[in-house]
Amino acid sequence: VQGAQAGEGRLQVHQVVEAVDQGTHPGFAPQALERRGAGLSRRVGIVVVGFGAVVLVFSLYLGGGIILAYTAPILILCAALAWVGVGGRKLVEWLPILLRWAWRSSGGQLVYRRRVLKPRPAGVLALPGDAASLRQWVDAETGAVMVHDPHAATLTALVSVTHPAFVLLDPIEQERRVTSWSRVLATACRSGRIASMQMMERTLPDSGKGLAEWWHRHGQHDGSWAATTYGELIDRAGPAGERHASTVSIALDMKTAGRAIRAAGGGMRGAAAVLRQEMTTITAALRAADLAPSTWLEPGDLAVILRSAYDPRVAATLERHGDLGRDLATAGPVAVTETWSHLRSDSAHHCVLWISEWPRSLVYPGFLSSVLLSSGVRRTFTLLYTPMRADHAARDIRKRKTEHVSDAAQRQRMGQIEDAQQDAEYHDVLRQEADLTAGHGVLRATGFITVSATTPDELEQAVAAIEQAAIQASCETRRLWGQQAQAFATAALPLCRSV
Repeated sequence: VQGAQAGEGRLQVHQVVEAVDQGTHPGFAPQALERRGAGLSRRVGIVVVGFGAVVLVFSLYLGGGIILAYTAPILILCAALAWVGVGGRKLVEWLPILLRWAWRSSGGQLVYRRRVLKPRPAGVLALPGDAASLRQWVDAETGAVMVHDPHAATLTALVSVTHPAFVLLDPIEQERRVTSWSRVLATACRSGRIASMQMMERTLPDSGKGLAEWWHRHGQHDGSWAATTYGELIDRAGPAGERHASTVSIALDMKTAGRAIRAAGGGMRGAAAVLRQEMTTITAALRAADLAPSTWLEPGDLAVILRSAYDPRVAATLERHGDLGRDLATAGPVAVTETWSHLRSDSAHHCVLWISEWPRSLVYPGFLSSVLLSSGVRRTFTLLYTPMRADHAARDIRKRKTEHVSDAAQRQRMGQIEDAQQDAEYHDVLRQEADLTAGHGVLRATGFITVSATTPDELEQAVAAIEQAAIQASCETRRLWGQQAQAFATAALPLCRSV
């Protein structure tokens, strides 16, 4: 996994295979972490510095010392925004978050209460915030539920996946499965019509449903005292442990697939037909990777997942009694309150952590086991993959290569010496350029961890435990201050949302 600026690791789907083939120990190819910064925050920083420079020049030109004294607060503010850091970010990066938080606070958007007496429009998911516009579409052929985002122009379908315990496999089998998973990612990358792909793994309390089903199939229901007592004991048994549930979601880019959608009849029916093609391809790729995908989830299955995410206390009850909570119109939360540091919904408090830095040294395929297998912590781990078009990836690589060359020339004129990190960054860019030229795809991988607990104190303890587990996995996590509600919809719901 490659670290990159803004915490978005660019995972080249072939590199997992190469890292396995080149050594006796399977692992992920390391990547130097770029510190030069890019994207919106860098452009805003340049604007701030440029504004300060213009103010300084005009102050010196118009009045010298007197005017400069009046404009000194502006110059100091610009310098502080551009170069002072708080919590791992420059102040200029905090500025959009603070402005959005102030706007939402003044508009009363930090508190959500469901209007029980006011019905929602048919087909709209009962979710708060930015996810309130999501609509459901039930595919007539497969019965699968598809979630339409009218603002992002995407159509999402999801499937549950079962798999054996990866950490218990021998190294050769782990190596083979890593290679197979890289082919799944390559399939998503080559499609050209998939906007994003989300892999979500969550811990759930064991409801005892498996034990009840075993007793129903194999028990002797003869009405005896022993059989009656044993049946009552199983019915009253509470959660005895934890289990892990995994889902894979794919989002169709309706703009990119516009021609195929029109050829399939247009509208939502045409989009559903195109998405079915991608679903068939992904299903075949998952099976080839020795994963066991279920049928694509129906509306009731998605309703249980959404309800369990916002109200974890009823998760075991919903799983055990299959007829409860399977209506998408009522699957959302009843109450949500967002604070600067966490989110509260129904019966739990939640905190979303962003994996801002991936390992920069060679690690084993199971390097995340300390995070995924942490006991006593209810959490959801999400990897959001965004395929990059070949032309966009090439343009981005050319831009970064030009920046490296120009920066190196500037340092040479100033007499500065190249350090190891700058040299490693440049060689990483050259390697990515060569790989892209060879026909390999590029994915942007962003990781999130959602931690849930009953009380704020338990939440902070769980967050501390997950942060320590991430350190053991050679990862760095950051809390998404001021963005918890939007981040929760991305990290805890399998809807291929973005932050």
